[in-house]
Amino acid sequence: MRIYNDYGTMLKEKYGEKIYKLPVNLPVSCPNRDGARGCGGACRFCGEVGAGFESLDTATPVKEQLQINREYMGSRYKAKKFIAYLQNYTNTYLPPEDFERVINDCAADDIVELSVSTRPDCVPETYLKIASKFHEKYGINVTFELGLQTANTKTLRMIGRGHTLAEYIGAALRIKAHGFGLCTHLIPNLPTDEIGDVKEAAQLVSVLKNDTVKLHNLFLMQGTPMAEQYLNGEFEICGYEEYFERVAVFLEYLSPNVSVERFFARCPEEGCVFSNWGRSWRWLQNELMTYLFQRGTVQGMKCGEYEDGIVFSKGSK
Repeated sequence: MRIYNDYGTMLKEKYGEKIYKLPVNLPVSCPNRDGARGCGGACRFCGEVGAGFESLDTATPVKEQLQINREYMGSRYKAKKFIAYLQNYTNTYLPPEDFERVINDCAADDIVELSVSTRPDCVPETYLKIASKFHEKYGINVTFELGLQTANTKTLRMIGRGHTLAEYIGAALRIKAHGFGLCTHLIPNLPTDEIGDVKEAAQLVSVLKNDTVKLHNLFLMQGTPMAEQYLNGEFEICGYEEYFERVAVFLEYLSPNVSVERFFARCPEEGCVFSNWGRSWRWLQNELMTYLFQRGTVQGMKCGEYEDGIVFSKGSK
């Protein structure tokens, strides 16, 4: 029995061959960075480059970015089919006409899916309808990736996310109502979160019928508010052993229908105050798999307690 529902395996079963993501880096910001929403200073852990530090320059046209990355993936991995991944910041913060132009530029014969990274408070119907039009025109599947990070409402405020849990739930329901794929990003080791919050997050993404989740450990870039707090001793980051335990609990309460794309962040090599406990991504991944095997963790082994309504029906006739 597999320990978890691996994203890469899921894609291969869905499309008949191995699929690779082609990152696209757009000249777009975030309503939490420019003050339109939230605290007007970005999430407290977010660096200047967001999640796109490994991507091409935003000035490079979309089609050119795709072609450069396509040639690299093709030569290195013999890849033939791809997902166009609008990766950095809040891609639905573009004006609607620009969003439509960008996603149309992503269409190609070897693109099987479009993945759009965004925020829970930035998924209006206008953009979902544009994505529906794109799917109908090209027959390319669409997934929206929502950065939730935590199911703890107090932690959401502490890290300055600028959106509510209700906004995440609303966005998830709208995305699924349009028939799109849904992926949620979570950080299991935020300082004020506990094991119970990790369990709650697994339950939440399961009942909302997420297709995929991405877990990544907290890393801190120089100059961010949370980095300053960490350096001042205002909080500690749990050790990797506790992080492994949190991942195990998450998986045990996560529906087996949800694929898991990753467990750890790929951190920038420079400019980090705290990064992966001083370990390599590969080492952490291997040690986690050993821990999960020895613990006996299997994804979904405890999810029936809530997914089938058993908890809510206890005591009822």
